Order: sequence, then C-alpha cells, then structure tokens
Amino acid sequence: MVPTRDGEISPAGATPGTGRLIVAARRLVASWQRSEEYGVSADVVDPAWAGTVQADSLYFQCGQEVLAALHGTLADEPVSLMLTDADGLLLNRLSGNPTLLRSLDRVHLAPGFAYSERDAGTNGMGLALADRSPALVRAEDHFSASLRTYTCAAVPVFDPVSGDLEGSVNITTWSRSSPELLLALAHSAAGNTAALMLARSRGRRQRPGRKGGVFRMQRSGLEPGAGTLRAMSSPWTVALDDATRALAAGRVVAAVGEHGVGRVTLLAQAFRQARPGCRILSAAAPAPEDVDAWLSLWTPELAKPDTAVIIENADLLPAWAAQELRGHVARALHALPSTADGTAPTLAWAVTATGLDAVPSPLAGSIDTVVPVPALRDRGDDVLHLARYAARQTRLREIDFTVAAEKALLAHDWPDNVDELFGVVHDAAVRAETIDIQHLPAYLLARPGMHLSRIESVERDEIVRSLSRPGATVTAAATELGISRATIYRRIARLGIALPK
Repeated sequence: MVPTRDGEISPAGATPGTGRLIVAARRLVASWQRSEEYGVSADVVDPAWAGTVQADSLYFQCGQEVLAALHGTLADEPVSLMLTDADGLLLNRLSGNPTLLRSLDRVHLAPGFAYSERDAGTNGMGLALADRSPALVRAEDHFSASLRTYTCAAVPVFDPVSGDLEGSVNITTWSRSSPELLLALAHSAAGNTAALMLARSRGRRQRPGRKGGVFRMQRSGLEPGAGTLRAMSSPWTVALDDATRALAAGRVVAAVGEHGVGRVTLLAQAFRQARPGCRILSAAAPAPEDVDAWLSLWTPELAKPDTAVIIENADLLPAWAAQELRGHVARALHALPSTADGTAPTLAWAVTATGLDAVPSPLAGSIDTVVPVPALRDRGDDVLHLARYAARQTRLREIDFTVAAEKALLAHDWPDNVDELFGVVHDAAVRAETIDIQHLPAYLLARPGMHLSRIESVERDEIVRSLSRPGATVTAAATELGISRATIYRRIARLGIALPK
C-alpha cells in the first residue's frame, strides 16, 4: 500500500483486506502528511550532516557486533546494514556491494547523516523511529523520489532495562529485492542487539513490556488520606500549584519527568482542585499493535461534561497514533456546545511524558503548559512521608521503621523513583510490624550506581543478610558465611556494601 500525492491509498504489490495492511497504509499516509508539514523536498533528499558519530555507548557496541556477524553471512548480497540512534543519525553502514555503496553515497545514506522523517521524509528508519514499531518502506512508498530505487526495512531497538528508544536497525537494498526477508532479518538483528545489551547490563532487570489500558481514577486509589501527601516537599507542591492553575484556566498540561515520579498522581490531584467532582480517566499508552482499540475505548469520553482525561506516557505513542489523537481532540472540541459568555469551549485533558521534546510532534503542538515533576532523589523530604504512606496502605494501619531502615531509605538514590520506593516498602510491610534493614532489599545497602553481575549480586545479598540480623557483627557474619574476617571486609569494599549502623 502506498499513499499518493492527494492522500489517497493505492495498492503496491499487496492484496488489501487484512488489518495489518490497513494499519500499514495509515502509517504511510500519516508519514507523508508529516513529511509535507516538515517541508521535506519531494524530489531530492537532503539530510542534515551531524559530523562524527558517538561510538562508545552499549547500544552501539552491541548493535555493531550483531550487524558485523550478520554481514558475514550476507557479504555477497546487495544489501546494506545500518544502525541509527534515536534521532535517526546513521552510526554505521556495512555492505560488500560497491555498486550499492556508491548509490547510497549519492543520497547521503551514510554515517554522520540524519535520516529522521523531519530530515528525509518517509523512509524505513525514520518511520520506525517515529512510530516506535517495525517499518517496511518499499521503493514507491518513499516520500522523496530520489529514494525510490531502494526498499528499506527498519526495526526500533529499545534499552531492555530502561525501556528507552535507543535507535533502529535498518536494512536497505534495491527495490526489486524481497521486502519480507529484509524485515525478518531486521527483526532478528534488533532482537539480538537488545538481548546482547541485557546480557552486558551487569545484573540489571529487564523492564516489562507496555500493556496500556484505560481506567477511572478513584480518589482512594490514587490520592492518600489527609495528612500524608498534603505535607509534601516544596518542589512537589510548587509543581502541583502550577498544574492546578493551568488546568483551571482550560490549558492543556504536560507533566514531564522520569518514570515513576508521580506525574499521573500530580495531574489527578490538580484536576481534583481545578475541577472539583469531575470524573478522571487515565489512558496509559499501549503497545503499537493495540493503539486502534485503545483510541476507540476512551476518545468518545473526551467531550463528555465533567470528564477529564490523562494520557499517560504520551511520548511512547507512535507518531501516526498521535496524529489520529489530534484529530479526535479537534472533533471533540467541535462537538462542545458554546459557552454562555461566548468564550471558546475547552476540553479537560492532560498528558505525561519524559519531556516535551519526546512527545510526537502532531500532539506536542496542542500542549500549552509544561510542568516539570522532580525526581524523588531531588525531593528527599518526601521519602519517609511516602514510605509511611505505602506501609499504611499495605497493612491498613501504621507501621514503624527503625532508625537504621530510615537511614537506608534516605541514603538510596531511587533510580525508579516513587514506584520503586512503594515496591520496596510494600514487600517489607507484609513481613514485619516494624521495618528494619533486614526487611529491605540488599541493594539498598550498596553504593549508588554500582552494577554487579548475578554472582556478585548473590554474594552481596548473602553478606547483607548476615549483617542485617539483630545484633550481628562483622565477625559473626564472617563465621556464618565460612570466610575470614579479613575476607569479608575485602568483599564488603568490593561489592560497595554500606555497613549498617
């Protein structure tokens, strides 16, 4: 399927009728529309030159290794294997076909050039990055006529631990080659790159995939009782006040910050203050293949009175989905009745994202106010407030913390923010009436930023378990573990264990 210049759909070597083909066609049409909005030339591609590429990241090293191995099996084939970063910058290019390489050079499809949609229009890697999902762009599907001698397959690569978009694996060949094989190879290379990154991440755990979902946010499920979060730190209350004022004025707010900092909680509390009594729906961004069902589930609610919607993780939406969402918002606004005082009607909706620049451009233009939500490590005064609240939610009564446990909670930098803190405290509260360091995970007693292998993690956990017993000493722990006192001190230092005080 391929978009024509007037936005219609025409067949391109495929039989229509399946949902997958329909979605692919819609993605291409949306990509062409964005390319036109960006002002990309429809005749000659002219990507930006970014200069020297950075080759020291774990992603690049693993991707280069995977592509080099794949290249060894395809050395005689007229294909080019490429790796890009999250912005579409080409990081490398492997091919054993001189004719293809000379041709790619003429369109600047080479390391150091940017091939995002904004730079080069609809192309394989640009579409895969914009939509955060695999893309196959046949010759005639390219926006720029100068790229229509090639067929490109690209698959995005996500950091298996953080979930961040790292870049894409791209395979390009002549237009007459088999596109399905290209996409299968790109899938394999992207998967192997992510797997190799996880294997070399020194014991860090893989982040689970996105499931999406739409649910109504009840006050009791999201907002604590009196006296807990109402006593939060100044950075939180300043952000809450800013969001409340903007929502009360009818503006669209983006709460931005790291995952787990409480962006949805902040927006819900702001809506409660700005629009008392309103019904709040949270729509969490789904996996790309579930976007259609997700949009149909909640977008009809947008124009309903006394309803507010929070779009969670808007930066994870495919660009085509953000474009369709913008259309839903426009239609919902048009359906609103005129106000009594003649002012323009407004919808009550807001989004969360890591940053405004990460929100797909079709949606970013609708955002009026950006409210940064600080990370938990920058809100030290909130740690114990939140820990006591999490414990009380777990046991439905007050749970005490020892001084040593409080020190361990305050000393940790909480890379996964409030979500991590709640998980740690919940696991401890189900096992103890008074939470001590022996009830906390061993990694809380390690130096921040240390990444251990699995064997080192097991060794650290055993040492911490022994040291965390009531009245334990280093000598007693060494005896229990069957090692000398000098050895346990060396391992404590090597594993970055902070001795409990």
